[in-house]
Amino acid sequence: MRCLLALPLVFFAAVVSAADPSLRINALVKRSWEEQKISPAGPCSDQTFARRVYLDLAGRVPTEAETKQFLEDGRPDRRRHLVDLLLGSEDHTQHFADLFDALLMGRAAESVYDQRTTHGWRKYLEAVFRDNRPWDEVAREVLIARPENKEDDGAVWFLYERKNQYQAIAEAVAPAFFGIRIECAQCHDHMMVDEIKQAHYWGLVAFFNRGTNKETPNGPRVAESAIGGFSEFANLEGSSTPNLLTFLDATTVPEDRPDKDEKQTETDELYVASDVAGDPREPVFSRRKRFVTQILDGHPLIAKAMVNRVWAILMGRGLVHPHDEIDSMHPPSHPELFEWLSEDFAASNFDVRRLTRSIVLSDAYQLDSVRPNETLPPESFAWYLERPLTAEQLARSVQVVMRGHFQNDAHVVRILRQQVLDVLPDAIEIPIKDALFFSNNNAFDRFVRESRGDGQLLQQLLTYESHERRARRLIETAFNRPADDEEVRTIQAYLESRNERLDAALADVAWSLLTSAEFRFNH
Repeated sequence: MRCLLALPLVFFAAVVSAADPSLRINALVKRSWEEQKISPAGPCSDQTFARRVYLDLAGRVPTEAETKQFLEDGRPDRRRHLVDLLLGSEDHTQHFADLFDALLMGRAAESVYDQRTTHGWRKYLEAVFRDNRPWDEVAREVLIARPENKEDDGAVWFLYERKNQYQAIAEAVAPAFFGIRIECAQCHDHMMVDEIKQAHYWGLVAFFNRGTNKETPNGPRVAESAIGGFSEFANLEGSSTPNLLTFLDATTVPEDRPDKDEKQTETDELYVASDVAGDPREPVFSRRKRFVTQILDGHPLIAKAMVNRVWAILMGRGLVHPHDEIDSMHPPSHPELFEWLSEDFAASNFDVRRLTRSIVLSDAYQLDSVRPNETLPPESFAWYLERPLTAEQLARSVQVVMRGHFQNDAHVVRILRQQVLDVLPDAIEIPIKDALFFSNNNAFDRFVRESRGDGQLLQQLLTYESHERRARRLIETAFNRPADDEEVRTIQAYLESRNERLDAALADVAWSLLTSAEFRFNH
């Protein structure tokens, strides 16, 4: 994992307009370095940048042709040009849909992924990132769960997949859209975070506990009752409190509450017809809608949660770490930067693509991944933090290397998605089961060995006249960098010892490169 080309300490984000938010990021991070007397790593090479940004924005390594085209681009702003190209690509749409499916819904069995596709959730996510929809608008659509047009039907699935489990819904909504975790407040006020109260946990549950999954002519919907959902929650001392419609940093939503022994009755006057024929009618007083209009709209954590998540996706950890615990126990590493980025994100109409571009074109993103000083903490962002590829990044990249192209629904994607589970882990750990998987999984090994069709890597290598050329091509294709002499000698020696079964030997070497740390990490 290295940057091979020594470059002068000149950052490519310098040639920008004064309005470019990357400049503000640069200034605030640099100020932090100066205050702490930190000397950051130097900038990474163009080869490293190409691999890094393809993985982060397109969800895969670049092809050999794409790397060559970038390196031969003579423009001084070629990095900026590449970033804009990737942000507008379909690969970027698919990659961010993968990421946010995992972050919002969690990993699941393949049958669940099939349901998410069948019922439009995947299509909805793709549209969100393809059209660069404002993130606050996406949050509204998902949490109200009453799509106004057929294209947005999939937004219902965030609530629907949780099958009327109201506590599970509340525990998903809080980190997904507010960047906080509230599980610890189920039985008592949070013991470590003073601002998170038990009333917030049960208030969030109450906003959604009138919902019921329903099949309609238009597909899955979450109907909502106009009555019920009143209860009390007890703390550890045994005292009880009504579950009022309240949440963190928001006023309580007023609601008529029946007397303890009063029986509520369903009447038509409590509902209005849906604007969409065939959909369930809506309560005049809709708790879900009140949550969106009186809690979510304008809530400061909506911008902060997304800024922190995107920063973590691109930089290896959030400005607040862990990325989904934005609370008083976890202060931001760069408070002014965090506040400014969040305000800028909201002021730019929650533009996710603009936020992503700003971070990727910042100086900190373009640093070398070699830690300049072992005493430096990772929250200094004084070097690029290495991190393991997600299952989808790895599956696409393996296909690109071995077959020159990829399919998002290839069998190797499904294999790896069930094995490599973590997305944005709090700490980098490679589980024993992952190491054993890559050493012993027959399906993964078979994919590598069967990549010998016309034009594919193994077939091409067999046509070469020397082991040296084969060795250099293997390294260049797998790692997007030139091979060093020691690597070439090692591979040559192995191939010479297996001349009688050269095809199998080449597959062995390819497998060893694809399962190495250098390939499986972004750096």
